[in-house]
Amino acid sequence: MSVSLVHYLILGAILFSIAVMGIFLNRRNLIVLLMAIELMLLAINLNFIAFSHYLGDAAGQIFVFFILTIAASETAIGLGILVILFRKIHSVGADDMDRLKG
Repeated sequence: MSVSLVHYLILGAILFSIAVMGIFLNRRNLIVLLMAIELMLLAINLNFIAFSHYLGDAAGQIFVFFILTIAASETAIGLGILVILFRKIHSVGADDMDRLKG
């Protein structure tokens, strides 16, 4: 049995729906929100790679490098904000973000 494009698309859809459920079910913990966003981006990357391989075009793989770069910078900035939030108020809840002023 070979793995076809449909298998990759189904896996990408499952990963994306898990990430959407993670965002809607847990809106309080910022670490879980960041992980859900990363899972969304990885599902999109999987679809880009699958279509790129299926069509024989390298454009999808180039887009993946750009998405990974943006995801890495988003993670670094998000974790920096979380460290500041935890140092100031000893919590990583999304409801406590309004206490950061200045």
